[in-house]
Amino acid sequence: MCVETSKRNASITMAEQTSADRKEIVGDAWGGLAAMLVALPSAIAFGVTIFSPLAGSLAAEGALAGILGATALGLIAPAFGGSSRLITAPCAPAAAVLAALAVSFTQEGMEADAVLLLLGMIGLLAGAIQIGLGLAGVGRLIKFIPYPVVSGYLSGVGFIIIGSQIPKLLGAPAGASLIDALRTPAAWMWQSIVVGVIVIAAMLLPTRLTRTIPATILALLAGVGGYLLLGLIDSSLLSTDRNPLLVGTLGHVNASLVDTLRQHWAAFSSLGLRDVEQVLVPALTLAALLSIDTLKTCLVIDAMTNTHHDSNRELVGQGLGNIASSLIGGIPGAGTMGASLVNISSGGRTRRSGMIAGALSLLAFLVLAPLIAWVPIAALSAILMVIGFRMIDRHSLAYFFTPATRLDFMVIVSVILVAVFGSLIAASGVGVALAILLFIREQTRSSVVRNRIEGREIFSRHARTPKELEKAEQARDDVVVFELQGSLFFGTANQLQMALEAETAIRKYVILSMRRVQSLDITATHVLEQIKDQLEERGAYLVFCDIPKGLPSGLKMKRFLKDTGVVRPTNRAFAFRQLDEALEWVEARSMEEACAEQHAPPALELRDMPIFSEHPDEAQAALEDAMTIRFVKAGKKVFKSGAGGEELFIVRRGAVKLTLPIHKKESYHLATCEPGEIIGGMGFLDATGHTADALALTDVEVYVLTRSRFLALTAEHQAIAFAIVENIAHNLASRLRVAAAEIAALRG
Repeated sequence: MCVETSKRNASITMAEQTSADRKEIVGDAWGGLAAMLVALPSAIAFGVTIFSPLAGSLAAEGALAGILGATALGLIAPAFGGSSRLITAPCAPAAAVLAALAVSFTQEGMEADAVLLLLGMIGLLAGAIQIGLGLAGVGRLIKFIPYPVVSGYLSGVGFIIIGSQIPKLLGAPAGASLIDALRTPAAWMWQSIVVGVIVIAAMLLPTRLTRTIPATILALLAGVGGYLLLGLIDSSLLSTDRNPLLVGTLGHVNASLVDTLRQHWAAFSSLGLRDVEQVLVPALTLAALLSIDTLKTCLVIDAMTNTHHDSNRELVGQGLGNIASSLIGGIPGAGTMGASLVNISSGGRTRRSGMIAGALSLLAFLVLAPLIAWVPIAALSAILMVIGFRMIDRHSLAYFFTPATRLDFMVIVSVILVAVFGSLIAASGVGVALAILLFIREQTRSSVVRNRIEGREIFSRHARTPKELEKAEQARDDVVVFELQGSLFFGTANQLQMALEAETAIRKYVILSMRRVQSLDITATHVLEQIKDQLEERGAYLVFCDIPKGLPSGLKMKRFLKDTGVVRPTNRAFAFRQLDEALEWVEARSMEEACAEQHAPPALELRDMPIFSEHPDEAQAALEDAMTIRFVKAGKKVFKSGAGGEELFIVRRGAVKLTLPIHKKESYHLATCEPGEIIGGMGFLDATGHTADALALTDVEVYVLTRSRFLALTAEHQAIAFAIVENIAHNLASRLRVAAAEIAALRG
């Protein structure tokens, strides 16, 4: 019966899986169809935009290039890319770059065929560069480009697209610039303007009217319908032969893709190294633009679908798609936002939906080629103008009215102006330079001094006699501690110098805690060396502590400080592992006379210890009988954290350092104890094990009192037992007060 139940459950599981797979395939099919309907009209418009400056008769060839680009990109990029729902198609940045280059090459007197070859070579090289970027792991770095730079770049592309499409919408002669078109209203064609207005109105219709049919398809149909209605008024409009208002008949409709590939490869083979050098910089620019546009869209998709894409793999897929598109005569592209969002909302779930969109683009080309000839150029221009308008980041205008973001606004405006009045290539350089400027600004906005602590506000953990404490108090006025943070580099070096120079004339010890420093460069070390020299002239010291073993960049800070000459054994700059070690060293330097006694203190008998001296001889003798003496060599541990807890220790000779283990080899210095100090009290009280390590700094002798002997002692000599417990409580309270004062000082 159990076997039958298992088989039944397995059958149900397989049926559920089959149903889920079928549902996924159906969703991908609908998503691919909807995405194709959105992407294909834009691809045709982008192709016409690129080819129009070459010759009026090449507009149809541009439409064909847009369709072939949508086909190649749709089939190849999803298959090899790193995002499951991304739709790749010809895009606005590619159209803006290639159209501007087409105009530039034409003005230089190049033939149309030569220009087309160079444009194809640019797409081919851009794809190869994208593959190289993906293999080199650069994909994950593109997301770090500041938003103002990306915003300005995309807004600049939007303005360029609008400016390039206005002459076509006005019906100006092919190749006319924006200025020429606006100066000659007599050359405008009112039919073109009417069609453009109809398309723009259809694109801007409320979203509830475009939920069933994508806005671009609805607008394109409205434009074709409006043009045919105008044809009823003027019959000359109802002809595709040499009609400047229409795309016209597509060329090479019957040619196979294999023949097209062979023709383009033969043409590419005729190009030399000089031609490659001529288009290398535009190819780099195009590759960067397409990569940014793609990865930005991937981030939006991830946020909407709670998924994660592989940036480097996506760049490889995009590069392969652009190479394939260029080889068959298509135009390059990137992951497109509009088509991808339509794909998701229509049910697309896997990379299959993108491949379906590419296959349907090819099918549309084969089946609908005769109908595409009747698409008005003004309709495509109007669609592109709306797309360009939506690319403009209008929300960035609010940055101007806030002082904190006004510089970001100026960055956006600068990139836009360079893109519009210069070139996208120059805008890319300006964008990189401004990205560096924004980084430096952000680093210099925050103070490199996290906290400044006066010496009297922070104490070492070394237990001292009242006489030694008096000398230590006097030394603390000569001490200042700076807790540094962030990046110490050329952008913050002046800030660091201003903060430290104010102390060099009045302090003998300047202590720098480096624990929160994230980076360090040669300019900052030069400032530190200048501070060290100023202190050395007065016989003062520069002291480093809490130096990280390694920075995020991989730099070994301590070695770097030594190699650059800031810290050397022969000068007055020293480095310590922790702040309390530096404070102990400072106190020791100010009490050289007491130093010898500190390192070799005499043995202290129980009767000479202040806590036991006032008790009767009988009680002292009983305590001494209850204890044993243990010898511990320097460098060994009296007890370890987490162990023991049944024994109490009183230092008889030497010095013991108490440390609290934190992480791996890191520890926190609790106290340094000398003869007469009780240690191990917390573990002794609760019998759960010691909470700290006790390290013998010198050869040490300790009295050891077990818990059982202590309990026996309390039965006969309660006063001396109470004195022990009271001393333990006093030590714990004292250490707690010191820790609280240090926390308050560090919190600033």
